[in-house]
Amino acid sequence: MQNLIDPAILFFVFGVLAGVLRSNLEIPGAIAKFLSLYLLMALGLKGGFALAQSGFTADVALSLAAALFMAFLVPVLGYAFLRTRVSRFDAAAVAAAYGSVSAVTFLTASQFLEAQGLAPGGHMAVALVLMESPAIIVAMLLANAIRQGEGSGTRPSVAQSVGAAAASVAPPVLSPGKVLHESFTNGAHLLLLGSLAVGFISGEAGKAMMQPFAGDLFKGMLAFFLLDMGLMVAKNFKDARKASASLLVYAVVAPLLHAAIALGLARLLGLTTADAILLMVLSASASYIVVPAVLRYALPEANPALYFGLSLGITFPLNILVGIPLYTWAAERVLG
Repeated sequence: MQNLIDPAILFFVFGVLAGVLRSNLEIPGAIAKFLSLYLLMALGLKGGFALAQSGFTADVALSLAAALFMAFLVPVLGYAFLRTRVSRFDAAAVAAAYGSVSAVTFLTASQFLEAQGLAPGGHMAVALVLMESPAIIVAMLLANAIRQGEGSGTRPSVAQSVGAAAASVAPPVLSPGKVLHESFTNGAHLLLLGSLAVGFISGEAGKAMMQPFAGDLFKGMLAFFLLDMGLMVAKNFKDARKASASLLVYAVVAPLLHAAIALGLARLLGLTTADAILLMVLSASASYIVVPAVLRYALPEANPALYFGLSLGITFPLNILVGIPLYTWAAERVLG
């Protein structure tokens, strides 16, 4: 309940309501982009400062290994569930979106944990970056296997036939190397990693100098950005509602299952409670920025309205309003 009366969350709810009421309230695109870049820069600095204080330890290595494991496991599980329920190209695309991560969900969870007096390690910002690309790689491998199956005479479904026809006029499919380049050199990722490096190098002195920027302003900027996200959720919810029942169930249940798996892994590896919560949040979140942008070219046979609408219209608000406090509660009960 405490999460629901947080000003930043209330602004998110307000944005959703304003969108549902079809208000003309909007955040100009340039300002929304600035807010996104600011939040990533502040997050990177915070992570770098914390990492400079703790250093690279065995616990850090375990946390990052757990993040990579979940980044590969989630899209595999998603595709296994969805491949017989929707077209295989759509299954691969949705699995990729859910195998990747949402930086905004991570930012909100980090702020929530700080308010609860929990201090996750700065290395979890590195985990955020590491978990972005594996799902895209898995989706590309799956898509190539599907295309080879169709080329060898395997009869495609009606949905796949339509997708193949659309692909004939779609942009050229990106090569694996190009996809990896797009993923790892994405501007948002580079800013996050660069800020992390700056925070790590400057240490405590840098933290004191950047406190007004990375600390005092952060909460207000996050609230402003979540207002814009609320407006976006309201606009994209109609696309999510058009999805099949199987996809709607997946968008609600899969994040909870992924978080549960991450919690079990965290307990097995002995991660701290705060790190475990962020691992759960990352595993339960879905990408609606980087992955959709890459998949439009890497997987043109898939329907963007599905993987974008589900991740932003259903899973994102579910995690923001219910998931973060639920994962926190579960981790504190299991890990102490």
